Amino acid sequence: MPRADKTKPRRGKAHLAVAGLGRMGAVHARNLALRCPSAQLVGVYDPRSGSAARIAAELGAVAVPSYDDLVADPALDGVVIAAPTGAHADLALSAFRAGKHVFCEKPLSLDRDLTVELVAASEAVGLKLQVGFHRRFDPSYAAAAARVKAGELGDVHLFRGSQRDMAPPRPEFLTGSGGIFVDMGIHDFDAARWLVGEVASVSAYGAALSGPGFAETGDLGTVVVVLTFSNGALGVLDISRVAGYGYESSTELMGSRATVRIDEPFQYGYEWRTAGAASRPLTQTFPGRYAAAFASELDHFARAITEGTPPLVTGADALAAFDLALAADESCRQGRPVSMPPAAGHFDGATAVAPARGQG
Repeated sequence: MPRADKTKPRRGKAHLAVAGLGRMGAVHARNLALRCPSAQLVGVYDPRSGSAARIAAELGAVAVPSYDDLVADPALDGVVIAAPTGAHADLALSAFRAGKHVFCEKPLSLDRDLTVELVAASEAVGLKLQVGFHRRFDPSYAAAAARVKAGELGDVHLFRGSQRDMAPPRPEFLTGSGGIFVDMGIHDFDAARWLVGEVASVSAYGAALSGPGFAETGDLGTVVVVLTFSNGALGVLDISRVAGYGYESSTELMGSRATVRIDEPFQYGYEWRTAGAASRPLTQTFPGRYAAAFASELDHFARAITEGTPPLVTGADALAAFDLALAADESCRQGRPVSMPPAAGHFDGATAVAPARGQG
């Protein structure tokens, strides 16, 4: 692919389109149209033409009949890919060939070689590749991260994370999700690298006790992951597809000077009190918990295009988190720790070093 002349800043809003209009695609399309001052939604595409037409009519965009037509538009700056995971790599590579910047939902691919190819393609053509690790744009996480990076926490001793869905996804989703470590855990692995540093080893344990659908699809319902970081810190993650009570995404870092807890479990900011009882409605879905982050990450992508700045989270970050997810899956299946080489997941523009499978 020839190197595109798309890295220079330009004036005005970034013209963006959304490919894939499932739950997350619809969220992204509405955010681009209504909540991202640096972006303008100009087109949408979904192989289900009815979905595209409905979203386009709602938001004043154009429903484009094919993906090739979408990325061929000379006025389009970039595409937001929210299609099923199996289509991510092909759609992103087609966008790069057409000279378009790419925002892609995680993971970039369920195939590591394709992930490396995609990151390499972005580097080769000089186009931006931002990945949907939305916690980096959540106000609470971002504020805590800034203070951690400023040294206020001191040396990190412990990283703890909990991610729990209220109810299981559909069985057809599970079969193509890549498993709980890739589909859910990848967010925690990115947060671990972002807030603490590189991971030296991974030990994971899992169970399929939450319903028959997990064992049938080869997935797990609940997992626990123990991390050892290169700087000596420890990490513990618990991840569940079926918590029952609501959606939870919480993180705690304990340091030599302070401890920070990041947790926003409540749907509203009020408490309802009656005789002898008090209640606060819990958040039930991740779009509700991270509404501000989803809008912010797309506005950041648009500004990276118009201002010529690098995205805050890159394809190399996606590869590193994906390698940790693969290591966790390997550890769980083998019943032993998996060591991460010092350069595991790091991308130098030509190659990337994979985790050492099965090493304790």
